[in-house]
Amino acid sequence: MSDNEKVPYNPPALCLFVDEESSIGPHDASVVGHGAPHTVATLSEDSTHTGGGGTQQLSCDGHQYPEHGWKANLTVLGAFIALFCTFGQTNAFGTFQAWYAAHQLRHMPASTISWIGSLQLWTFFFSGAAVGRLFDAYGPTSLMIAGTACYLASMVFTSISNRYYQYILSQGILFGLSVGLLFYPPIASISTHFSRYRATAIGIAVAGSSVGGVVYPIIFQRLFEHIGFAWGVRISGLASGVACIAATMMVTSLSRQKKPGPYFDVKTITDLRFALLAAGSCFVALGLFVPFFYIVEYAGHLSLPNHMSFYVLAVMNAGGVLGRIAPAYISDNIGRFNLLVPSAFLAGLSCVVVWLFAKSLGSVMLFSSLYGFFSGAFISLVTPCVAQISDIGQIGTRIGMLYSIISFPSLLGGPTAGALLARYRGSFSPMIIFAGTSIMVGSLFILASKFAINKRILARV
Repeated sequence: MSDNEKVPYNPPALCLFVDEESSIGPHDASVVGHGAPHTVATLSEDSTHTGGGGTQQLSCDGHQYPEHGWKANLTVLGAFIALFCTFGQTNAFGTFQAWYAAHQLRHMPASTISWIGSLQLWTFFFSGAAVGRLFDAYGPTSLMIAGTACYLASMVFTSISNRYYQYILSQGILFGLSVGLLFYPPIASISTHFSRYRATAIGIAVAGSSVGGVVYPIIFQRLFEHIGFAWGVRISGLASGVACIAATMMVTSLSRQKKPGPYFDVKTITDLRFALLAAGSCFVALGLFVPFFYIVEYAGHLSLPNHMSFYVLAVMNAGGVLGRIAPAYISDNIGRFNLLVPSAFLAGLSCVVVWLFAKSLGSVMLFSSLYGFFSGAFISLVTPCVAQISDIGQIGTRIGMLYSIISFPSLLGGPTAGALLARYRGSFSPMIIFAGTSIMVGSLFILASKFAINKRILARV
């Protein structure tokens, strides 16, 4: 610490003045703020413990981040459970894709069936702007209650559906809305409890979606075969609904509620850092979910045993568990953008280098684990990157705006891949190249966003 930053021990707070070009000090303080030459971060020291020990709180722009405590930890646990049940089941849509293609919707091409999963993603992403805006105004509880109700209704209606449009409405739109209502509020709530360890906390929470992606394909496959599709969906929905209720009771937010602001803030769009991050995320989203939709079908194309095809998707999501936690933890120390860029690039590269040439069970499993890891890292890091360049009162709105923007390429990714599969008469190569290259192009835009924050290559951003 330099001389002008030293203070006597007697005052209760130690103030660190971090200028925008510095890569030292509390990470968020170096990037929050628009045009200000300096940002103040305060580490408050609680000396109530015996023995002179103390707990530390990071204060940025007048908001205190506890960084620990029961409320903060329960919020992370609640978010983990909510994402396990919702986004975890979204990650398992490949199970439904394969099941529908062999049973209820076997008369339809793969690209048509994939619109169910794509609409699910689009509704989830597009709802972000509205849900984020409502979160900033009212907090997480009422939104998560509504999300749980939508989730249960979606499961019931999916179980009794037998026509294509019914699956579109129940599993596509209604389930996608429930995911949005149970995803954005807990993730944004974590950002109000943590600053220094924000990426780690969000990474742990988002890992719930990968754990769900491991568990749900296995559960659904067993339930569908032993008790049938309808009751399998109902039993899973009931158990998951109870878990969502528990998650709602755990999640709390420390943000100061205010009147709802605009759905799209012009200042946010003109922020070069956010604009480049959003552009890159659009390209990434175009190809990111293609492997999750089609890896089960690809395994079947290689004539692998039917039960092993479902395990391939489970392995992909298992790789995402580690990918969501380990890079997030490291990024809190070396910079979130510094890991977001290579994670996206390597996810795309694994498609064109490994998946394109995977012709055996071992090579498909290798790709699944690698892609699960790198795609999981992207999913867990993009949200704290948005929070890092946002004011505390705009976190929910900005996270929602980003996901609303990328909803459209997410909607097009699955059907585009299916159309390529049909056009080239069942050849997966064009689809794989499309997914991999779009993700790698997106990583270059995110790299430009990093340089918009700090032009130094080795800066901690």
